[in-house]
Amino acid sequence: MMSQLKNKGYAIYDYMETLKYEGIEEDYEALLEYFEYLPVDDYAPELNRYRRYSRALVLPASKNIEWLPNVVRDGREYAAYFQGKFNPEHPGSYREFHAIDPHILENTLLKKIIMADYEETFWGEEDMIMPIHVGVHFVKLEVDEEGERAVSSPDCLHQDGEPFTFAHLIERRNAEGGINAIGIPSVSGSQPEEVDEDKLHEVFELNRPLESYGVEDSSVSHYVGPITKGGGEGPAVRSVILIDYQLTVVADMDE
Repeated sequence: MMSQLKNKGYAIYDYMETLKYEGIEEDYEALLEYFEYLPVDDYAPELNRYRRYSRALVLPASKNIEWLPNVVRDGREYAAYFQGKFNPEHPGSYREFHAIDPHILENTLLKKIIMADYEETFWGEEDMIMPIHVGVHFVKLEVDEEGERAVSSPDCLHQDGEPFTFAHLIERRNAEGGINAIGIPSVSGSQPEEVDEDKLHEVFELNRPLESYGVEDSSVSHYVGPITKGGGEGPAVRSVILIDYQLTVVADMDE
């Protein structure tokens, strides 16, 4: 049976249910606690966004995950990220994010999520002789004050440039907004409310832990809205793990 991701260009998942294994709750709690202490996103300190990032390879033959080394700056470890032309807020930029700590990289739930996403992706037979590159972002939006917003990047319908991207909710607490939208590619750069309804495939919210979605980048654009404080006590929080997959690029020696 053809997967929804392949058929429609996007799919919605409930990984708490489909990945259920003995110990999943403890592994989830370890990830949840780790998000409490994410450092501020150095590239947008005013947007109430916190982030860590690490890079890995998935070896198609063995299905092993190999974490790539980090760069060290002033005694701190960073992972390099190149967005290319697809993020209008950072076009063509090379950025370095605080790396995810080694004990979290070995978290069983995180590794199961990475491989479950990987199994949803699809590639040409010739592509499978090389490792698949995986980028793992831990991103938290947090708002402490009434009237403030926490904003994802980029703040519009967009495509990422990587062939596949998946988002997994870790926590949503006392938050308004944060809607997700999936649209056709040509509405990239627009806000969902600016787009005709027939150009949006689906608008939805992720509310429960490990509610997730994935997109095939060439087929759709996607969006997550800013969050503001809800009516409860404490800050508004929306924490997600974003995972992208792309091919190993082999240089053309004739150029």
